[in-house]
Amino acid sequence: MKKILMLGTGGTIACKRGKAGLKPLLTSEELLSYVPDMAGLCRIDSLQILNIDSTNMQPVHWLLIAETLERQYENYDGFVICHGTDTMAYTAAALSYLIQNSPKPVVITGAQRPIDMENTDARTNLSDSLRFASEEKAHGVNIVFDGKVIAGTRGKKERSKSYNAFSSINFPYIAAIQDNQVIFYLDDKDNCVRKVQFFHKINPHVALMKLIPSMGADVLDYMAEHYDAVIIESFGVGGLPAYDSGDFYKAVEKWTALGKTVVMTTQVTNEGSNMSIYEVGHTIKKEFGLLEAYDMTLEATVTKLMWILGQTGGEKNIREMFYRTINRDILWRM
Repeated sequence: MKKILMLGTGGTIACKRGKAGLKPLLTSEELLSYVPDMAGLCRIDSLQILNIDSTNMQPVHWLLIAETLERQYENYDGFVICHGTDTMAYTAAALSYLIQNSPKPVVITGAQRPIDMENTDARTNLSDSLRFASEEKAHGVNIVFDGKVIAGTRGKKERSKSYNAFSSINFPYIAAIQDNQVIFYLDDKDNCVRKVQFFHKINPHVALMKLIPSMGADVLDYMAEHYDAVIIESFGVGGLPAYDSGDFYKAVEKWTALGKTVVMTTQVTNEGSNMSIYEVGHTIKKEFGLLEAYDMTLEATVTKLMWILGQTGGEKNIREMFYRTINRDILWRM
């Protein structure tokens, strides 16, 4: 029988109704009391490390989760983290970079409704997560939600209320869980041959700018004073406005002259970017050597950049690490 550690961090799954709305109040031990049948599948210990709404999740909390798992890693066969859904994709991606090459599964789950409600997805999601964490073939960081197993770098919350809240973006599901059975679509644990590696630093000074028509580039000028890197969410396959004023050209020139990092991505959820297609993308990327996220999710792009800047500096090192595939995060690049 596998030995699993469940971490409680709060989120909707642990909420109870208060005067001002739902608030995380249930402990990890209380969550387990709602899935008593799981005691016959695996031995479960629980540990409460946070009890917050995931809207309040920050990089310091990602480090706390990773450090807790590192301390407990040799004592358990798998791990389940109960988490709020709103920033779950960011946490799953961040943990994919902070915990690499893990032959043991690290599962993130949560719910759209609190576990103590009669009509809730919480009990199913928690049971599925414990079941997946007990599987011999399971490894690495994954989200388990609504009967689907999603690579930690590929998850995105696409629905705010429905039980099928999460999708796997630009990558197939790892597995499905049906009738208490785990059906693997990708069975590649044999490729996990390197020793697990934990990282302990993140640089949170990464900004995101979402382009809208007529936006001025002075926002980038402000960001340059406060951030070490910026991710620009552009339109379609990617590009920057070529206004007559040349503002964006000058702003990007300023960023690169300061030795700071600019990453281009797309506002379109599926199929990724390709700045080489149109002149508005090709010219500026070639001239300034901008990084491009291609098929990566926004959540993976943000957290990977934070992780990279926490480990190293220098354009060459950042570029090499950004385009290195980690937990299935990037497959297509030029």
